[in-house]
Amino acid sequence: MVNDVFVVPIKSFDVAKERLRRGGVPDVTSLARELALGVLENCSPRHVIVISESSDVTNFARDNGAEVVESTASGLNEAVQGAYEGLSARYDRLIIVHGDLRYPEGLGTFMPLPGITLFADHHGSGTNVIVIPSGLDFHFAYGTNSLRHHVAEAERLNAPYRVVATSPWRFDVDEPSDLNDA
Repeated sequence: MVNDVFVVPIKSFDVAKERLRRGGVPDVTSLARELALGVLENCSPRHVIVISESSDVTNFARDNGAEVVESTASGLNEAVQGAYEGLSARYDRLIIVHGDLRYPEGLGTFMPLPGITLFADHHGSGTNVIVIPSGLDFHFAYGTNSLRHHVAEAERLNAPYRVVATSPWRFDVDEPSDLNDA
């Protein structure tokens, strides 16, 4: 049996979702909290570790049954890289999932295949979920075209990988248009 864990990086709710805020979406702070709660609830029954720099998020995560790794990282890539390296001794596999999935149902009960699995966003360019064995010299590259960068990392390591383009987890919420029915 593989010992795995969900790792969910969550930015402070008060500053998260900058593009939604600029796009005039009302009450983005509550929306970010609601999306994160949906992800945490749907990771059950697996263990969940939230990475955050925010005391509000760490309290929220603990209140919702998650373990917390407080981060002083300067961004998402550094935070996820640090968590991956730090948790590799405790877990055989990490499932890194963004806290802004619109439809997180089924996360906690899916059975990952061996190797690296990259779940693409609905644009086919981002990476919303990564299933990755621990102990690899993998370098995370979230941001523009992260899926292409993560595929290149798997190929650099000569690690078996697959890309899943049609999962319900492809719908994250970054832009106001992402709030329309997917």
